Amino acid sequence: MDTPVLLIRTFLLRPYVFAFLAVFLFCSARLLGWRRTGLFFALTWATAFLCEFSSTRTGIPFGWYYYTGSTVGQELYLSNIPFMDSLSFTFLLYASYCLALLFLLPARAGNLLVSGEWGRPGWPELIFDQGVRTSWPILALTALFFAFIDMVIDPVALRGDRWFLGKIYYYPDPGIHFGVPLANYVGWAVVGLVALSIYFPVDRRLSVPTPRDGRSATGAVLLGCGLYYGVLAFNLSVTFWIDEMLLGLTGVLLYLPITVLAVLRLLSRLPVHSPVQRPEGGR
Repeated sequence: MDTPVLLIRTFLLRPYVFAFLAVFLFCSARLLGWRRTGLFFALTWATAFLCEFSSTRTGIPFGWYYYTGSTVGQELYLSNIPFMDSLSFTFLLYASYCLALLFLLPARAGNLLVSGEWGRPGWPELIFDQGVRTSWPILALTALFFAFIDMVIDPVALRGDRWFLGKIYYYPDPGIHFGVPLANYVGWAVVGLVALSIYFPVDRRLSVPTPRDGRSATGAVLLGCGLYYGVLAFNLSVTFWIDEMLLGLTGVLLYLPITVLAVLRLLSRLPVHSPVQRPEGGR
């Protein structure tokens, strides 16, 4: 069957994947610009596809698993890999990157403008500093958040025969985390580390600055965080919908401390590096 036809069928079968992808492209273009967005997408997708191609043949880096091929003819496959699967890594890694930026970007105290004057404290102004946004702490925290969200996604995806995903893959040796081997989460962290380790040097070498270089990136970063929590809410909703209460509660408890810390960060209740302070009475 022709690839364009299969791509259309993939869109009709997996509209939620393409909806998340569209949000990613919109959010990333605002924060990184279109050139870096394209590079981020291409490098992440290529890394994810190669790792999936390898793991279904050698067990590296995700451990051994197999696609069932149950949707062949209904959606696009590249070799034995469903196109939508490796595509999902792109927006999930970007969303994880934004959550890491929320915690680690330098900030200056923000103030809400009330009646023409600066009033009560508001959200911090996150400064989109190139040295920080391509640093190893961002790399490590992004990989951690990337693996964390798969701890919610993969167990419910494994139960795809009970919802509209379908039974598209399985593990020959089910793992201890609701049937998912721990090696799978290590593999997700590896994908994040490899993709960003390639992307960060490219970002530093590009002569064209990002739209947010040296400026407040709070709004754009929060859009990416919204994507992260949107994907999380979608998967938790499906989890509870198929009556996997323990699995759903485990996901909620996993993200409760992260969410509390993120809110404290937005309320300027966490210690941060603040390179720029707003002058008193300044606007």
